Amino acid sequence: MFRWVKAALSLLLTGVLVWVLNTSHGQVPAFGKFLSPFEGFWRNGEADADFAAEQTLTLPGLQQPVTVRFDDKRVPHVFAQNDHDLYYAQGYLTARDRLWQMEFQTHVAAGRLSEIVGEGRLETDRFFRRMGMGYGAQKSLDAMMSDPTTRTVLTAYSAGVNAYIGSLAPRDLPFEYKLLNYRPEPWQPLKCALLLKFMAWDLSGRSDDLRMSNALSAYGSAVVQDLFPDYPQREDPIVPVGTPLDYKPVAVPEAPNLFKAALSNRVPQHEPDPELGSNNWAVSGAKTATGLPMLANDPHLQLNLPSIWYQMQLTAPGVNVYGVTIPGAPTIIIGFNQQAAWGVTNVGADVVDWYQIRFKDHTKREYWHDGRWKPVRRVVEHIKVRGLPDRLDTVLYTHHGPVVYDHDEKPFLDQTPIRHALRWTAHDPANEVLAFYRLNRARSYQDYTAALASYGSPAQNFIFASNQNDIAIWPNGRFPLKWRDQGKFILDGTDPAYDWQGWIPAAQNPHVKNPARGFVSSANQFSAGPDYPYYLGWSFGSYERGHRINQRLARMTQATVDSLRLLQNDNLNLNAQLMLPRMLDLVQPAQLTADQRRAYDELRRWNYFYDANAIGPSIFELWYTNLVKHLWEDDFGTQPGRPMRYPGRDRTNTLLLQEPTSKWIDDRRTPGKETLDQLALNSLQWATDSLQRKFGPLGPEWRWAHQKSTDILHLAQLPGFGRMDLDCGGGAGIVNATSERNGPSWRMVVALGPEPKAYGVFPGGQSGNPGSRHYDDLIETWRVGQLNELVFLHSAAETNPRVPAAWQLRP
Repeated sequence: MFRWVKAALSLLLTGVLVWVLNTSHGQVPAFGKFLSPFEGFWRNGEADADFAAEQTLTLPGLQQPVTVRFDDKRVPHVFAQNDHDLYYAQGYLTARDRLWQMEFQTHVAAGRLSEIVGEGRLETDRFFRRMGMGYGAQKSLDAMMSDPTTRTVLTAYSAGVNAYIGSLAPRDLPFEYKLLNYRPEPWQPLKCALLLKFMAWDLSGRSDDLRMSNALSAYGSAVVQDLFPDYPQREDPIVPVGTPLDYKPVAVPEAPNLFKAALSNRVPQHEPDPELGSNNWAVSGAKTATGLPMLANDPHLQLNLPSIWYQMQLTAPGVNVYGVTIPGAPTIIIGFNQQAAWGVTNVGADVVDWYQIRFKDHTKREYWHDGRWKPVRRVVEHIKVRGLPDRLDTVLYTHHGPVVYDHDEKPFLDQTPIRHALRWTAHDPANEVLAFYRLNRARSYQDYTAALASYGSPAQNFIFASNQNDIAIWPNGRFPLKWRDQGKFILDGTDPAYDWQGWIPAAQNPHVKNPARGFVSSANQFSAGPDYPYYLGWSFGSYERGHRINQRLARMTQATVDSLRLLQNDNLNLNAQLMLPRMLDLVQPAQLTADQRRAYDELRRWNYFYDANAIGPSIFELWYTNLVKHLWEDDFGTQPGRPMRYPGRDRTNTLLLQEPTSKWIDDRRTPGKETLDQLALNSLQWATDSLQRKFGPLGPEWRWAHQKSTDILHLAQLPGFGRMDLDCGGGAGIVNATSERNGPSWRMVVALGPEPKAYGVFPGGQSGNPGSRHYDDLIETWRVGQLNELVFLHSAAETNPRVPAAWQLRP
């Protein structure tokens, strides 16, 4: 009898073990499948010998043969005989290296993460759906599919992705699918549109309207105009002040009376990082050693693995282009061809406005606008949640756009049925794919400007250089035609005078061609000076990066590729150069302890460069940040039910430099009256004590690279699949904008000429597979500020010692 019991228990235990090992439990994968030597993660290991130097693939849907050459960095160089096959091959090859990344990001944009990881991401999904990401993507897709060129591009690209998906057996799935235990779904053109909207959110989705309305309610318009001015004292705009207008401005809508919104705590969730930015510049042939223009670009985005960008060369009749693309989006986004080069940085214009909506009652079926009740469009979102029943979420739409409110739907402070509707340029149809399709083929300034005509969102500073010795820059996108300060605060959603009244004509966006100074540049600062006739916004990137770039370009002669590379790696912090002498003067050394005095003396010797081994940046960054917090937190810090923002850096620095008796210096939360000297002393003491607690006495451990600790995390933040604590300099607000989690996501320098010479690198590798050496083999080159020469082939048969592999794709 006992033997039967033992046998039964053994069978039961075996059954339970089999079930446990082959079933996912929450976010814990089915480890039996995951560890299987036949189809588990072991199959994702990749040696160099596993990559075929020659092979022929038969792919359904190709129209003619395609040749693909691979260089030593695993960059594919695609040679097709027609557009359909070119973008089919791009989709196939990109999916081969980055399928999981492509699909994961589109799941985020579509509000579908809960399908993969469970209810922990439910609020993220609800937020992106309420932001109207799918709504905007569908409208843009309709516009792109109505154009025969982009319809071909999108359908062919999607067919290529699906050809790769269709070839995958369970053992071949990328590592993340096995870990999270799900399979890829068929790719559709809508996913390409979703990916572009996700980038639009990252680069244009942040807004301070609500915070500014709370400040206006708390302090009044005079204080807000003083502390949050429409234009800073220190600025070096992209289009220089005094650039002649080549157009007659159209009439701007008349400003209605100032609307005072209800106080609210409804700050949008999951806001983009305000530190995202970029640099680009082009230098005319008069300033280069070659006599022809050179162009540089380094977009600053979050540092992730797999990398944001993917390198490719695309060649077909009428096009031979090299550069980087976003996995999941066809064409080349930043790059060059034989005649021209282009790059982008984020504009940061105010293209997101929030409207205070008054509903008729708590059913929220009607809202008041233009003197009458109008119907609300209700969209029921079905959200699949892994392991749980589907959730339903009703999103309300007014003519402004979707009504977005915080995730827990708490009632407003005054208990009235008021909500905020979102007006955002990303909800309007545009054909960004056509813009890049045309840029890839651009040969002249006229081609470049024609390409920009179809571009909508996110607005970008498109820089250009050509072999015709033209350089130019256009802050470009669809900009609402606004009265001044429209959208600086919450707008009245009941009054049509507050609606967007039209668009700035595209030909009248800020722009400059071949300026006398011999260069064009941008670093997310103001697009133009106060002489520009239209309102684009009031808050842009701080002026330091742009001004430093312009300082160095103005002095540059006989420029080479290395001149521009070194500028990309410039670590001088102009904010420290401006503010540290003043901060040191505010402190009496006799008030410091011996350890604090050593830190003070270190700062006096420092040259303002944020180099990896420098100690000064570690002390200054903590000191300055804490001083700013001491200055503003009591007045503009987070308060229950009334979030606000601090005044900007320019206004803060003006106060610290010129207004030592300002009423804002005193901390109204304390009984005494603080002085600027006290704030500076207390902040320095706090900074040095913090570093001492973290690293011990002042010494090499205080070096900036240790304090900053740049990390490149896995895109889904899977532990162990990123690169931590990179030893590098730079920082926010510096040309080399490498901070803790953000930085140059692609550095490129192009020297135009009869044969273009181009160099580039991104912090990662071509492969999205952690088991491949090409997953992160470019990081070290990026970390030390070097660039790889980019292989630009003219034909599929061209020999090059750096191009060892050739594949044939056959119908």
